[in-house]
Amino acid sequence: MLVLASSSTYRRTLIARLGLPFTWDAPDLDETELPDETPHGLVTRLSEGKARAVAARHPNSLIIGSDQVSVRDGMIIGKPHTHEKAIAQLAAASGKRIDFLTGLCLLNSGTGRCQVMVEPFSVIFRTLSPGAIERYLRADTPYDCAGSFKLEGRGIALFERLEGRDPNTLIGLPLIALVDLLAAEGVQVP
Repeated sequence: MLVLASSSTYRRTLIARLGLPFTWDAPDLDETELPDETPHGLVTRLSEGKARAVAARHPNSLIIGSDQVSVRDGMIIGKPHTHEKAIAQLAAASGKRIDFLTGLCLLNSGTGRCQVMVEPFSVIFRTLSPGAIERYLRADTPYDCAGSFKLEGRGIALFERLEGRDPNTLIGLPLIALVDLLAAEGVQVP
């Protein structure tokens, strides 16, 4: 049994692309950043924590935990939640590089084996005018997305270039890395 430890509709859509049967279970986990915690440390801790939070409810399962942060100028950028915060995030990102770190954990609740890794991906924004930011936000309303954009929507128009091995990482689940972790557990895709 494959279990996605997430309530994210984005992650459920991504994992469905692998064609494997799965279920999902929302973990109850405090995602507050710890004092002096690095972005890498945060996503590592939270991705494993999410998998472990649902493990007792899913014995003998492969449980996928994932967490993502975006980092600009060394600072973590969260989800904007409001139009005003999204405007500020995109204006601050204009012409800059934003790094995304996505923690990925595959926990075998039967054996206790836990594989954890962090997949990086970066975006370099075009120089964005206030009008372009406003038009984009009205079109995609990415208020629940780290960095204030949806790659799977019109967000691609905001970028000068992308850097990384798997663009799915930006949406929240690095599928290439997940296929590698599943293979290490004997699950072949396709």
